[in-house]
Amino acid sequence: MSTILIAEDEAILREELAETLSANGYRVLTSPDGASALIELKANSVQLVLTDLRMPVMDGVELMKRAREISPDTEFVVMTAFGSMETAIEALRAGASDYLIKPLSIDELLKKVNRITENVDLRSRNKMLSRDLDRKLGPLEMIGQSATLEKIRQMMQKVASTRSPVLITGESGTGKELIARGIHALGSAKSDPFVAVNCAAIPEQLLESELFGHMKGSFTGALSDTEGLFRAARKGTLFLDEMGELPMQLQAKLLRVLEEKIVHPVGSTKNIPFEGRVIAATNKNLKQEIHKKTFREDLYFRLAVVELHSPPLRERREDIPLLVNHLIRRINREMGRAYTGADEKAMQRLVASPWKGNIRELQNTIERAMIVGSEPFLVEADLSSASNSEMGLSVSSATNLKEAVRQFEQAHVKHVLASTDGDKRKAARDLGISLSSLYRHIGDPAQAKAAEAEESAE
Repeated sequence: MSTILIAEDEAILREELAETLSANGYRVLTSPDGASALIELKANSVQLVLTDLRMPVMDGVELMKRAREISPDTEFVVMTAFGSMETAIEALRAGASDYLIKPLSIDELLKKVNRITENVDLRSRNKMLSRDLDRKLGPLEMIGQSATLEKIRQMMQKVASTRSPVLITGESGTGKELIARGIHALGSAKSDPFVAVNCAAIPEQLLESELFGHMKGSFTGALSDTEGLFRAARKGTLFLDEMGELPMQLQAKLLRVLEEKIVHPVGSTKNIPFEGRVIAATNKNLKQEIHKKTFREDLYFRLAVVELHSPPLRERREDIPLLVNHLIRRINREMGRAYTGADEKAMQRLVASPWKGNIRELQNTIERAMIVGSEPFLVEADLSSASNSEMGLSVSSATNLKEAVRQFEQAHVKHVLASTDGDKRKAARDLGISLSSLYRHIGDPAQAKAAEAEESAE
């Protein structure tokens, strides 16, 4: 049950509001002024304060500012006379969730109170889920020790302290949402909601309403007001996955939200402030989409204030053994099994696989192997659903794992180099590595040093 505190100096109105809210299932506290309301806030856990703006001893704006020090998660709705709209706007800027104009409409009051308390409950559940997520897959538990992953961790720490939009690129299954959740969890708004939406999973005709909300009666089937996912994020994070699938019409509306910090629900004449942060992700090359005129260039530059690339698993093979062991422990808990790891040959094969589906494919492979295999170790035969001939790769004969990884990477670089007819610059681009790295892989340290000097000069 949510607790609501009413701070109102007019006794009759205060009592009427208390009776109405109590009848609708709320626990209600009352105060005749801001100073006594502050005492109630110190003594009770209050989800929402309904306060008059003009009160003796301490007004509503001052109460709200002082309350932030005591109970930062408590929401405020301010009540004001029509002629005091400037003060109401000041209160909204100071952090109020909404306002009501006197004389009050009971229907409007209940609608706003219900919406806000539901969001407080949602935020509380989201906070618990976020803590659970942090324990399982938190930003400090992104599995791996590769230099590539460490750079991503460092960038996440820097980005988290800002509210700027972030664009995360990378293939499907590389953990783009995990990076987004990590940025959110490391930021100052981590107690606010993290709302994720897959832009490709919602029908185009419903997407605008889902994102921005709609008003009752604005279209067939709109039986009630809906706030939309942008507003549901509050001051937290809205994660827009598969951003490259967003229709051009909605791209223009998203650009307006990012530039003007307002949301315009379908069928509404009002602009509603948006205080959250947008993190977008895509597995498409948006620069190519811009060239094809399927993605707005101005939106790309607005989203990519900071751009992070989530690398495919094949570019950080040294992390695969750690990931395999982590997944085995996690699936053990979920399935009630007791595997202690993968044997040497199974691990070599896992390291050598191409993993076109990245971490998602690796997880499915491990889970399937643990179902068909026998404890205590996963063995190569358990991985028979993906044979080496299908992979187009061979398992190294080396027993040392680091040596097996080194041999595979060297062979793969030479294979790509052969496919480019010896064009080393093109091979390096195709591999996603620098020219100096390519020379090191093929064992030419002199050329690697020369290429490194050239890269530094650029």
